[in-house]
Amino acid sequence: MPAALKKRARTPWTWVPTLYFAEGLPYVAVMAVSVIFYKQMGLSNAQVTLYTSWLYLPWVVKPLWSPFVDVVKTKRAWILAMELLLGAAFGGVAFTIPTTFWLQGTLFFFWVMAFSSATHDIAADGFYMLGLTSHEQAWFVGIRSTFYRLATIFGQGLLVMAAGNLQVLRRNSIPMSWMLVFYGVAGIFIALWLWHAALLPRPTSDCQRKGLNINTIWLELWRSVKTFFGKEQMLAGILFMLLYRMPEGLLSKVSALFLIDARHNGGLGLSPQEYGFVQGTVGILGLTIGGILGGILAGRHGLKRWLWPMAAAITLPDVVYVCLAFAPATPLSVISTCVFVEQFGYGFGFAAYMLYLIFYSRGSYKTSHYALCTALMALSMMLPGLFAGTLQEAVGYRAFFLIVVALCVVTFVVTAFVKIDPDFGRKSPSAE
Repeated sequence: MPAALKKRARTPWTWVPTLYFAEGLPYVAVMAVSVIFYKQMGLSNAQVTLYTSWLYLPWVVKPLWSPFVDVVKTKRAWILAMELLLGAAFGGVAFTIPTTFWLQGTLFFFWVMAFSSATHDIAADGFYMLGLTSHEQAWFVGIRSTFYRLATIFGQGLLVMAAGNLQVLRRNSIPMSWMLVFYGVAGIFIALWLWHAALLPRPTSDCQRKGLNINTIWLELWRSVKTFFGKEQMLAGILFMLLYRMPEGLLSKVSALFLIDARHNGGLGLSPQEYGFVQGTVGILGLTIGGILGGILAGRHGLKRWLWPMAAAITLPDVVYVCLAFAPATPLSVISTCVFVEQFGYGFGFAAYMLYLIFYSRGSYKTSHYALCTALMALSMMLPGLFAGTLQEAVGYRAFFLIVVALCVVTFVVTAFVKIDPDFGRKSPSAE
């Protein structure tokens, strides 16, 4: 290949979009698609939420092994290795579906997928900063977010729709339809691995860090943890990170199960195709628009001014599920509107949460402290999810959604205790 053509082939447009599509797809497969898959395979709501909530664990403990990515091999090598492993994990899920040990087998490969995805996140985000100039990083930040969202729509929307269409074509063969879907995604990741092996650049700064060993890594990790828990407003900050999203932690998986559960069980009885459209497409668009609007407003007036409206936005729209639970014969257009409103509110309110993580991480060890904040963020979704299905089965969908709305008071309580610099997030000379 001529040098000029080779240089053009490795422009960021050839690898940034695909890299972040590859980052988003396994995450949504582990966190959302697995919920629909296990529900269709006949597991109870309690089992589905328990098993799939444990899959948050790799993102909870990610800060503990993220420093080792700098020591063992380059970030480019990590990306390629994880994409190959992700392809194998998707293939493993598909391979074990028709077996007698399908539950144990698929859970094992979902765990492999989760750890590989979390490691891919570390390497990809680091490589993004090494492979681009500061100008290119700013220019492509919107592109990477867009393709991450497209991966979410593809996974939670199109893949679930594809499974539903295959069930129609193959006369309701649920295991066979999901097997074909997961084999298809395995093929996608093999293609991504080949694409990135050919087109990912080789920046000179992407190298193993010298002078690092296991002892120095653990020492730095201990110092960052010690200073993290020694910050001013530590207790209020940690409670905010753990409890601000408690209602959503309970709601996220059960709401998906509610949408597809049969009407005689209290659900809405949506088909996979309808679910893929409502939750995987309309819902994701609402989430994206809400998040963008939240970021714009917080950037214009500061986080402190918008904190309470955002806390209200992330909680109060949960009431739409109460309305849907008491009106299970609701038309699809109304269901779509309700899901859009709830997800828009979540996206808008989640902007405050993400900005607070940045605010809390300021000072020494900023990168390490932010990693610890994101670990608490994953834990805040994992813990409520572990028992959400059990609670729902005990009280029914209607009472469950009423409990979720009642627990919104927890969000307001932890919001009341955090103290934020009025200028933080605002575009001004004194802004952070």
